[in-house]
Amino acid sequence: LTLGAITETMAPSVNGSGTTKALPEPQLPPDFEPTPEEKSLLDLFAKVKDSERQAAKIREKAAKAKLDAANKTFREKQERENAPREDLPPGGGGSNKRSRKHKKKKTKPSAASSSSEFGVFGGGSDSQDSDSSSEGNSDDNSDSDDDVDDEEKRRIAKESEEDAAEKAAAEEERLREEMMMEGTGAEEMGPLLMKKRRKMHGSATGLIASVEAASTPPHEFSKSLNMTRISLKGRIVYPQRNDPGDIEGWTPPEYAMSPNEGALIVDLPDFESYMAQRGKGNNTIAIKFHAPQESRRFSLNIVGPGHQDFYDVLFHFNPRQRHRGGQLVVNDKQEGIWGQGVNVNLNQCPQFFGRISQTLIIQITGEGFDVFMGERHCCRLEHRTQLPPARCKLQLQFPSTDDYGSPENWTVYKVWWGHKEVMSGNDARGAAGVKASPALHPKKIFVSGLSKISSESEVDARRSELERDFRKYGGVIGPTVTVPTNATFAFVEVESERQADLAMTEMVSSYRMSRARLTRHEVQQQNKGQHVVASKKRADSSEWD
Repeated sequence: LTLGAITETMAPSVNGSGTTKALPEPQLPPDFEPTPEEKSLLDLFAKVKDSERQAAKIREKAAKAKLDAANKTFREKQERENAPREDLPPGGGGSNKRSRKHKKKKTKPSAASSSSEFGVFGGGSDSQDSDSSSEGNSDDNSDSDDDVDDEEKRRIAKESEEDAAEKAAAEEERLREEMMMEGTGAEEMGPLLMKKRRKMHGSATGLIASVEAASTPPHEFSKSLNMTRISLKGRIVYPQRNDPGDIEGWTPPEYAMSPNEGALIVDLPDFESYMAQRGKGNNTIAIKFHAPQESRRFSLNIVGPGHQDFYDVLFHFNPRQRHRGGQLVVNDKQEGIWGQGVNVNLNQCPQFFGRISQTLIIQITGEGFDVFMGERHCCRLEHRTQLPPARCKLQLQFPSTDDYGSPENWTVYKVWWGHKEVMSGNDARGAAGVKASPALHPKKIFVSGLSKISSESEVDARRSELERDFRKYGGVIGPTVTVPTNATFAFVEVESERQADLAMTEMVSSYRMSRARLTRHEVQQQNKGQHVVASKKRADSSEWD
């Protein structure tokens, strides 16, 4: 089917009375809701079917008209042949001509003998002349009879051929009617379309059959994700009830004036930070959602126990379509104060707004909260607050508005919670928010799990405390301590790598520690130093040569 053929057949089906007929709806599952792309494809296919149906009717009508014309021509010719001819005597038919011919052939010898007898007994020359004239007439009649006999043979042969053609046409018409009576709406389709329809439904390789087999409803996860309602690795936590018809999802209510008013809260049970940091246990949240094109923003929050009515937020996700050309903001909130957000341009991420549905995946690892859209790693929010140490229940909140009461516009269909293998891989430096190098710092220790501080006096007090506790590992000049403001962690750099290992072993009962990673600046300085050393070695070797 070419594009030109589709364009020429974009007309509704019209019956004999000139009224438009409604096309039969395609046989789809009861819970199937086509997407706009699929619906347009179904409409196009229905129009193509209607055009094919009209084309079949036109072909059948033309074939019938051709058959009627041929039949009329045959009857007129038959009437002309059966009409009495002026050059033949009345009542002279083909059978009489044949019998007359055979009779004349039989009586021809007797006529010759009679003439000889008349000649012997005094017939004279007059008898001989009459005999010769009679012989001439006999020859003329014989020639005309031969022509009539050949014409009769041709007529009989033609009649037999036409009879056979009529029988074949009648049998074809009978088979066509039987095929047209099969199935729903078959009376409107020709044999060719019936054959095509039965072939398509039997083999399930047609265009619509392929779309129905491969399409995923907007409210369902893709089968490739293996996120079913209940499985060994996780389960669907929203909606709670197993209702196949519950596909409307949750949308922020219009009456809401604050984030918590009418917000959707989903429990994420059985979370163990110790297991999640090692890529095990429940560590993945998957959300099936739809954000319309006119939506300006939407958001979600992940909180732990004791969040004080969402006063403390471990992870905040917020795409903003109209903010500075479109940005994705991930952040945290401690004691009601938002931290330094990680901003990502929306043109660097898959499309959030205007799609039929999307799957957002948030994975909790030892590094932080990794955000994926499909298979693409969009960004990461590194851990800024200590995760709950014991087994607990996290909560996922979908606010109704932002902090200023501006409404949010999106639809949440399903939420899945369970275990997935770590998707970021060993090297996630290409993702936004990943500020550290994968290489570990040989002498720097990351101390986490501290109480949050905000004033300068508290910062100085903490610095003094850490310098005192790690004094023996800092050598002659002592350790170098870095304490950020409004943070629950700090960095301690000791004299050597051996001293760092010794401090992590001896101070494990007092602090929660891990080896710090190299920052990008430190990596650049390290690479620059290596480049200078390599250049100096090359210069020395060239001078020696």
